[in-house]
Amino acid sequence: MQDIKKIVLAYSGGLDTSVMAKWIKETYKCEIVAFTADIGQGAELSGLEEKALSTGCSSIFVEDLRDEFVRDYVFYAVKAKAVYEGCYLLGTSVARPVIAKRQIEIAQKVGADAVAHGATGKGNDQVRFELTYYSLKPDIKVIAPWRNWPFKSRTDCINYAKEHNIPVTATAAKPYSMDANLMHISYEGGILEDPWAPAPEDIFLLTKSVEKAPKVATELTLSFERGVPVAINGEAMAPVALLTRLNEVAGENGIGRVDIVENRFVGMKSRGVYETPGVTVLHQAHRALESITLDREVMRLRDGLSIKVAELIYNGFWFAPEFQHIKGMIEGMMQPVTGDVKLRLYKGNVTTLGRRSPNSLYSEQLATFEADQVYNQADAEGFIKLNALRLRRQAQLRG
Repeated sequence: MQDIKKIVLAYSGGLDTSVMAKWIKETYKCEIVAFTADIGQGAELSGLEEKALSTGCSSIFVEDLRDEFVRDYVFYAVKAKAVYEGCYLLGTSVARPVIAKRQIEIAQKVGADAVAHGATGKGNDQVRFELTYYSLKPDIKVIAPWRNWPFKSRTDCINYAKEHNIPVTATAAKPYSMDANLMHISYEGGILEDPWAPAPEDIFLLTKSVEKAPKVATELTLSFERGVPVAINGEAMAPVALLTRLNEVAGENGIGRVDIVENRFVGMKSRGVYETPGVTVLHQAHRALESITLDREVMRLRDGLSIKVAELIYNGFWFAPEFQHIKGMIEGMMQPVTGDVKLRLYKGNVTTLGRRSPNSLYSEQLATFEADQVYNQADAEGFIKLNALRLRRQAQLRG
């Protein structure tokens, strides 16, 4: 066993980390400092200090990272159009680097020689946390209890919690895992492990079902500056306030539910159910504004990079050199993406009604079907024949 003097534990107060604090204390016989990142999980933060101290932690840091999370991570993912496997908007993946980064900063502040997390040995989060740890502090020691403690399931953890009077909300009847932040809520495991079984309606917290969504549509206008959302209906808003408002409005209209089977980085397939209402709307609006402000080839280049960005975020490489280089490229591409987008939200759907920008590349004179003095339609014949040259040669060879 490693010789460790002080550990900073990423602590949520949920089943895993509640049990973990007690188990680490008994196993490593060292000081444990709990760290909780406030990234918008709300009520989950209540009572954490008392709970952490009662399970063996010497102290707890509860850090408000909401602004940094939304401004530097969530909004960047929107600008990059980072969507994993065509569906997943990466709400959990985007949150991990901001948490791990602050955890390392606290470890340095308190003189800890190790950090610990509650990710399982089957999931992606262990990779995301640890790649960030090692990127920022190469000599840090990492404790990952799920990879070496005696518990084999969350049922074992529930039983351990009962034995040691550790209060937890998970039960054997409802053992699925839930992760919440300002960007989304994810649900996986337990009753969701059968990919044929529909997710129970009562698990959803951010979104109404399409059936219960209002019968009257909601219309709103989103404003952007250099790719960053800055206002709703003309009201300037800070990042956290803006995303909070969008989550409320979009959730009320049944927008943002996704049920997918994704390919984990560690090699297995996993079923995940997600609610991402506000960011679903942001993606639609952002794309609409780009359609008039980005050059065609710039947009295609960004779209090509988007797949790579999504994979890097999902797999935990936020602080890798290739990610930082791509990030700089994406930020440069966003300079002209300023303007407004008008949207309609209705029963799970987001519809673009209009878009405008001082940097618009759209020209009504060029696009019109009416008579114009700008575009000579006869020029298209040569353009088509040049592009057909290789196709015609292939046809000739085929006889």
